[in-house]
Amino acid sequence: MAIANFQDLIKTAQSQQEPQRLLFLFAQANAESTSDSGQQRGTITPMICVDMLPSEVGDFKALVKEADGINKNWNFVFIAALSGVNGIEPSSEEAGHYLERMTTTISSGLDVDKYLVFDRDENPVSLTPG
Repeated sequence: MAIANFQDLIKTAQSQQEPQRLLFLFAQANAESTSDSGQQRGTITPMICVDMLPSEVGDFKALVKEADGINKNWNFVFIAALSGVNGIEPSSEEAGHYLERMTTTISSGLDVDKYLVFDRDENPVSLTPG
């Protein structure tokens, strides 16, 4: 199933054979000057990390409201999924290591294209490593 919006993400996570835990990294992206190729370059600063089961997320507006209650200085959310094993969902403790790795790779601009990214208005965003 192609993921075109946030609800597609939730449905896809819920339909997996093994239970999923969703990993969210809310970040502030700052654009720099546009290159000759017309592509913008910039920096990404992680602001908030959180993990949730798909059943805990609700909709995108609820996620935004929750994130804004912690820090409003974000404009992109990077999303990954962590798969459980033998029908057991991953714990928040297990997710912590992966959230740390997300923070490191996204801060450095590496592997940003392997995450699902939405802006604050739920528009999909395509990023390429710098």
